[in-house]
Amino acid sequence: MTIRVLLADDQKLILAGFRVLVESAADLEVVGEATTGLEAVALARETRADVVLMDIRMPELDGIEATRRITADEDLAGVRVLILTTFEIDENVLRALRAGASGFLSKGVEPADLLDGIRTVSRGESLLSSRATQALITQFLDRPAPPKTAAAVLDQLTGREREIVTLAAEGLSNEEISQRLFVSPLTVKTHVNRAMAKLGARDRAQLVIAAYQAGLVMP
Repeated sequence: MTIRVLLADDQKLILAGFRVLVESAADLEVVGEATTGLEAVALARETRADVVLMDIRMPELDGIEATRRITADEDLAGVRVLILTTFEIDENVLRALRAGASGFLSKGVEPADLLDGIRTVSRGESLLSSRATQALITQFLDRPAPPKTAAAVLDQLTGREREIVTLAAEGLSNEEISQRLFVSPLTVKTHVNRAMAKLGARDRAQLVIAAYQAGLVMP
């Protein structure tokens, strides 16, 4: 199945480069280009892209607010936002994750890693395994939005779900969790999806943040 990608950046040269790169992959297709945040939101609604590759700094509406509007729109529930940033440790990235972004990549990322990142977030997963992202999560938790109480969060999960969410929050992939617990990757994915549904997490990024906030994992 082809993954539909919307590109959002105010620099046309960068847009052109990303278009060439994305369309070099047989399983990816560019369905639109936006040069402002408002245009990104409008095109997300028009194209129903699977993934929006979103720059943070754009005119009219910045990428963070554009992300918030896209992820808050029930009609765009299947659209994932992947943030592109110049700096890996950036207060704006924290705000973007809080706004509902599924992860972020540096603009200096290797081409193959960018393509893999698009595929990753299109599956509802997130980019939370790098050292920089772990630092971001730690900073995020120093200034959290008001969460549900820890007890209320934990009471919603079964023992196995807590175990798997804890390992996911520590940065383990589904395959690594399956090896650790001697279960199939499909079983892990099922438990992750159930935990996300119970906690109202849009994707794995929000699930990991919920795990930290609930005290399942300490930064």
